[in-house]
Amino acid sequence: MSETAGHLSEMYAKRFGDMGAERRDRVWKVLCRSFFDRRMIADGSVLDLACGYGEFVNNVAVRTRYAVDLNPDAAGHLDPAVNFVRGPADDLAFLMDNSLDRVFTSNFLEHLPNKAACDRLLAEVRRVLKPGGRFVVMGPNIRYLYDRYWDFYDHALPLSHLSMAEGLAANGYRTVEVIDRFLPFTMQSRLPTADFMVRAYLALPVAWRVLGKQFLITGEKPTR
Repeated sequence: MSETAGHLSEMYAKRFGDMGAERRDRVWKVLCRSFFDRRMIADGSVLDLACGYGEFVNNVAVRTRYAVDLNPDAAGHLDPAVNFVRGPADDLAFLMDNSLDRVFTSNFLEHLPNKAACDRLLAEVRRVLKPGGRFVVMGPNIRYLYDRYWDFYDHALPLSHLSMAEGLAANGYRTVEVIDRFLPFTMQSRLPTADFMVRAYLALPVAWRVLGKQFLITGEKPTR
């Protein structure tokens, strides 16, 4: 665990340090206010799975917030009101069955070693979701990134919007939203990130068809 944690700390610092924490936080604040907040339950609960530096969970307007990550540095970046647990994403033993309204993850599933590991994670998320609770998944879409997907050494599991939707269905979820092209691949590009530009992008789905390289898929735990 300590070797893995040390590797994660170094990788996070190297990969995201040049982006600027303030820039990332500012972009995610707009993403939450203009897009993700309405997919949450304001007086409910949400878990940010593999939360990284907490850009989503720090900014989403939900009363009860949880975050999980293996990186020990994550805790130092989180809002004090966030309940942080350091540990693997497929072991949520600190949460009871049927206890969460929403689970969110961004740019994480592609790091899993294989489909079996993804199935274990999907089953564990399904366990902790309430009936009718939703798992919101964002990640790079290999269908539109076949030439760049493997530029990151720790990308191991190739996923498209179609395979992700099938994976959710195979693990007992009902798919309620599939966006094959959503956000650009990375914030390391030269694309402008001023607040009004991010809001304008979110308001113009036609722009997603050109610049979007990540999918956004939501699976729902059946009520029966």
